[in-house]
Amino acid sequence: MGLDDELTAHIDAIRGTVAGSSTVVAEVAALLCSCFEQGGKLLICGNGGSAADAQHFAAEFVNHLRFDRRALPAIALSTDTSVLTSIANDRRYEEVFARQVEAIGAAGDVLIAISTSGASANVLAALGAGRQRGLFTVGFTGELGAERMAPDCDLLLAVPSRETARIQECHEFVYHVIAGMVEEQLFGGVVSAKTEIARSN
Repeated sequence: MGLDDELTAHIDAIRGTVAGSSTVVAEVAALLCSCFEQGGKLLICGNGGSAADAQHFAAEFVNHLRFDRRALPAIALSTDTSVLTSIANDRRYEEVFARQVEAIGAAGDVLIAISTSGASANVLAALGAGRQRGLFTVGFTGELGAERMAPDCDLLLAVPSRETARIQECHEFVYHVIAGMVEEQLFGGVVSAKTEIARSN
C-alpha cells in the first residue's frame, strides 16, 4: 500500500469514527466531567500500543492539554512493572488489570478499557471487575471487537475498521478530543497565571 492509499485509509477511518461515534464521544466526556467533579478517578488499561495509549491518555489529565489547571486523577494500569509481573507470575496474566481495578477502583470511578480486537482476555477481565465494583465502564475497540466488549461496557466506541493501525490512530484522535472537551467544560473559564503575566507585559 502506497502513501496515498495509507492517507486515504486513515482519513476514511477518522471520518467513519466521527460519523458513527460523535454521540459516544460526547457521552464519555460528560461522564468524565461528572466523575472528576465528584472526586472520582479514571483508570485506563490496554496491551501493547494500547498500553502506550493508556499512558498517553492518562497524562493528558494528570498534566494538561490546553489549559494551565489543576491535575485530574487518571491512572494507566500498564505502568507498574512490579504489580504487573507479580500478578502475572503468582496468579494469571489475564488478571493483571482486573486485580488493580479490585485494589484501587471505587464506585463512581471510570474505567476505560482499550482493545483493538476486543478479544484481550485481561482487558475483558478488567471490564468485568469494574462492573462488579460499581465503576462506569467504557470500551474502545475496532469493528470486530464491539460484540465481545459490549456486554460489560456502559459506553462503547468501535472504530469502523479491522486494521490495528487505523483503529489505534482513531483512538488517539478521540482521546485528544475527549481530553479537550473535559478541560473546556471544567476549566474553560480559567486563565492561567502565565497568560495574565503575558497580557500585562
